[in-house]
Amino acid sequence: MGLWAAGLPSLNDRLDLGPGRLGSVLLLISGGALVSMLAAGPLVDRWSSRRVCWFAGPFSAVVLLGPALAPSYGSLAALAVLFGMGLGVTEVAMNAHSVEVERRYGRPIISAFHGVWSLGGAAGGGITSLALQGGLDAQWLLIAAALVVPFLYLPAAWLLLPDPPAHEPGTTSGGPDGGGATLRWGLIALLGLAAFAGHLSEGAAIDWAALHARWVLETDPAMAPLAYTIFSVAMTTVRLLGDPIRGRLGSERTIQLAGLFATAGYALVLLSPVVGQPLRVACAWTGWALAGVGLATVVPVLFSAVGAAGGRVGRALAMVTAFGYSGLLLGPAVLGFVAEHASLPVALFIPAALAAVVTLAGSPAIRSLLRLSVPAPVPGAEPEPVRD
Repeated sequence: MGLWAAGLPSLNDRLDLGPGRLGSVLLLISGGALVSMLAAGPLVDRWSSRRVCWFAGPFSAVVLLGPALAPSYGSLAALAVLFGMGLGVTEVAMNAHSVEVERRYGRPIISAFHGVWSLGGAAGGGITSLALQGGLDAQWLLIAAALVVPFLYLPAAWLLLPDPPAHEPGTTSGGPDGGGATLRWGLIALLGLAAFAGHLSEGAAIDWAALHARWVLETDPAMAPLAYTIFSVAMTTVRLLGDPIRGRLGSERTIQLAGLFATAGYALVLLSPVVGQPLRVACAWTGWALAGVGLATVVPVLFSAVGAAGGRVGRALAMVTAFGYSGLLLGPAVLGFVAEHASLPVALFIPAALAAVVTLAGSPAIRSLLRLSVPAPVPGAEPEPVRD
């Protein structure tokens, strides 16, 4: 993903796409991923997350050949859907497996996986930058990645859990998977709403933090990207360190604080234009840092909560993931429309409000899951709903 994202400018230049057509390609990738996520859930429940990871990981890398070799916009658009489908299946499978690993590990660990994923994205960007500085064409770098990365899955794939752990049947019924432990549709929707809110708020920071600094705060062009950098560093750091925090506070308290920190962060960003110089930039940067700290733990906590009731988690996890992904999908379009017809500060009220929804929807959902799970005690930590 890091190699793909960093190679987009070169792809744009090679095919002379322009903002509109490039945006449509990204939308097709997201659409393909969203559809495949819903299909991946039943596959995980039927075949196990280990087996789906085995073929989905290499497949998601090999299909990068399509966009890398696409000779025209039309072929790129079609192949982008296939690339997105590979990413969607892989995301559901590896997150479902992380739930199984956390169950066996006996204490929170999922947040660290998401932190390492962020490091992988940064590594991809760094490799691309070094390759371009060395004179290597970005197209050949993507082709090399599509051929080499599938083999990089093999060492990790051999170490995946051999069999799904045995779970006690859940006590609820009427969920989507028709067997084992199930979650009610209403509970899945509540978890999905929190995921949607968290993803849209995260996407807003990714897309608009630097632009807010440049357009609204009128910072120097070289300084504006620091707004996103601060957000990204804060998010990655907390994801790498977030598991002990959740182990001490508990999932419900963690999701409450996540929403509160994110809401406070967006509040500072919204207040920054009225703060006098030279504090206005510092106010905004502090806000983006707080937003990154809060939003960092939302997805790991929610994914862990899905696995708290035990049983097969594929379909439920796929639906929560799809809810969240739709937030990333709709966010840029909605915020861009509002920013164009009103202003960017007005548009940022939307993620600020949704940051509060993380707490309002996530907290009762996790509280309900606490009643479904039978957690085992962990020395030195409060009981968590992630262990059977």
